[in-house]
This record gives sequence, C-alpha cells and structure tokens, in this order.
Amino acid sequence: MSYFYKTESPAVLAAVRAWDDKKAAWNAQREKLGLVFGGAASPMFSSTRSYVGGIKLNGHTSLDVHWCRPDQYGYRALRTSPKHAKGTDKEVRATEKAEHQRLRDLWAEHCPASIDQDEMWQAIGVNTGSIWLAGGVCFEHSGQAFMNLGCQADCNEVDGLVEIVSSEYEGARQRVLSARKAA
Repeated sequence: MSYFYKTESPAVLAAVRAWDDKKAAWNAQREKLGLVFGGAASPMFSSTRSYVGGIKLNGHTSLDVHWCRPDQYGYRALRTSPKHAKGTDKEVRATEKAEHQRLRDLWAEHCPASIDQDEMWQAIGVNTGSIWLAGGVCFEHSGQAFMNLGCQADCNEVDGLVEIVSSEYEGARQRVLSARKAA
C-alpha cells in the first residue's frame, strides 16, 4: 500500500534540495570517472545507497588482466589485483602490476564516494527503518515536497506533513517528469 503526502516546510524542502544537489554532484563525478576510463560508469543502487559498480568497456579478453568479466549490462569492475595469465614472464607481470596500480590510483582519484539517501530521510524526520522495509520516494515541485511512502508516516515527526490523494501526487510527479524531459 502507498501513502501520499506533501509539505511546504522550509526544513523539509531544504533537506530535499540538499539531497538533489548531492545526487547531481555525485552523478557529475560519476560521468567524469567514465570519461577517464573511456566508457560509461554504472550508477548502482543498494537500498538507499548509490555507488559506482563498474565501467562499460568492450568485452575483449585483453582487459581481463585488470577488469572483471562484463556483467549482464556490459559493465566491468576493476579487479583488486591483476589476474596474470598462466606462464606470464616476470617482466610482463611487473609491467601488468604497475599498470594495475596506475588504474587503481586513477579509480581512487576520480571515483565518487557512495552516497546514502538515508541522510535526507533523517533530516526530513521520516523513520529510515520504514523506508528500508516499505520504500519511499520524495521530490520537490512548486515549493512543495511530495512523498510516496510504503507505510504511514507520523505527521508529528515530519514538519507540516499533510496526507493527499494519489491523483494529486501523480499530477505533480508527471509535471516534474515532463519538465525533466523538456530540459
């Protein structure tokens, strides 16, 4: 079951905007990481946490020394250490190790740290355990924060929270999606 809410609280709006800004900055850094490695960097999600899982590189086996095999979407994760082919000479191994360290240093320099949406939910006042169990979505539109929660929120914990009908929520959601598509 879904419960729909909105609020005009400045504190809630500030928390939603802060999360949107943080997510946009994370996405920009993720895209730069992809440019550094010559492929798109994957946006991965685990519950409320966002992280980079790999880079979309070609499936050529020459990359297997440094990169795991592509997943079902074509993304490859950087190995923790190089995987040398059997019978590789010492000199080649040393060169591969040096190259792998260069790749790991590039990854460490450019890969954005994971971010967690729990920060926003806590700032808003929504119980993060409820979000983990039942899910939740939040966005801003026309100076209001709209929420779709999988469980009923405590209106005393979230400033100015008002329950609304699903059609009001869906109308605001469609306007936000249309504005994003137009941009």
